[in-house]
Amino acid sequence: MPFQQFRSIRFYTFECFNDAKVTHGVFTRQGGVSPAPWAELNVGSTVGDDLTRVGENRERIFSALQRPLASMYDVWQVHGVEVITTDAPRPAQTPHQQADAILTDRPQVTLFMRFADCVPILLHDPVRHVVGLVHAGWQGTVKGTARSAIERMRAVYGSEPAEIIAAIGPSIGRHHYQVGSEVVSQVKSSFGEQASSVLETTEEGIKLDLWAANRLILEMAGVRQVEVSGICTACHTEDWFSHRGEKGRTGRFGVLISLSESR
Repeated sequence: MPFQQFRSIRFYTFECFNDAKVTHGVFTRQGGVSPAPWAELNVGSTVGDDLTRVGENRERIFSALQRPLASMYDVWQVHGVEVITTDAPRPAQTPHQQADAILTDRPQVTLFMRFADCVPILLHDPVRHVVGLVHAGWQGTVKGTARSAIERMRAVYGSEPAEIIAAIGPSIGRHHYQVGSEVVSQVKSSFGEQASSVLETTEEGIKLDLWAANRLILEMAGVRQVEVSGICTACHTEDWFSHRGEKGRTGRFGVLISLSESR
């Protein structure tokens, strides 16, 4: 089953990583200590929630996967294409680097990001023993952040794209993601003739399929195995924080991935 339970915490896992030597989880909003509108397992520190509660929620998430919180490496997510490679956790007193993709080949590092409609993309190269985590909203999608991560895996670690396993996590679905003319223009510029495969014209307006777009980016980069959760955050606010579905007054859910210590 894709959903796992640890005490009161519920999280999603991908079948494509079942046999892989990675630890990962996409955590629902269930099982935390934050009150509404961040109820319950909010890990976002810039959305108005008390930082003590955010810290407790992060502790619970890491404990659920038996990872020490001190192993965390996270970044200041800015909807760009910067990719960080790291061989050590980020010390708590060190300022965040701005980036939207993180890579590591060290099992003592746990990659961590926060989401509320944007697309989480988890990466694993089982040959070179590398994991990655990507944050892609519409801006990261049209800029090709996932492609940048694949290219960096190849350049730094020698990864072959065909050997990389990718997973696209819960995020806003096409049916809930109507976009304006500026976004449509950038999608058409980025995807060219293939833009029609990720844009849908409806009576309500034009809608963008972030799942299909990022799958296409990964496949064009040479990735052959891509699993899509197919879960819309805006449809299921009982499980997920959704910036659009909750009109901006919400928290952020956490996504973790690391190499298993026993690999």
